[in-house]
Amino acid sequence: MTDHVVFKRYPNRRLYNTEKSAYVTLSQISDIIKEGRRVRVLDAKTGEDVTAFILTQIIVEEAKNKNALLPAPLLHLVIRYGGNVLSEFFEKYLELSIKNYLTYKSALDEQFKAWLGKSMDISSLTPGGFPPFMSMESILESFSDWAKKLKSKRNGKSKE
Repeated sequence: MTDHVVFKRYPNRRLYNTEKSAYVTLSQISDIIKEGRRVRVLDAKTGEDVTAFILTQIIVEEAKNKNALLPAPLLHLVIRYGGNVLSEFFEKYLELSIKNYLTYKSALDEQFKAWLGKSMDISSLTPGGFPPFMSMESILESFSDWAKKLKSKRNGKSKE
């Protein structure tokens, strides 16, 4: 299975999945993209790449179902400056910004999961855990004491 799925768009606007030899809907193409695959759509008659047009149709359909995708002021700017100024912005900066956001979000999610896993170990290392209604200051002091003990153990100077 390749990274790209090639579709052919026929004059009657039907879309043909060349990998599965079946006609598909825009929704099915959207599902393929959500699975992490990339798509390429070619006009069956001319061979022209119409991928951007089809992807735009998918976004418009999803926006129609959710009643909005982008705020109206932004859409006004897209229409007003469309072809010249904004195409470079969308091509270079928006794509990069979204990729960076997803990368940082994923890293943060992983770090948070790691912290949650370690919190179980930390509470078991404190003597008797944390009693109910303990003040935040006391909790922080417990962690501070625990961190000092851990640091001294790592340095080979156990103070216990």
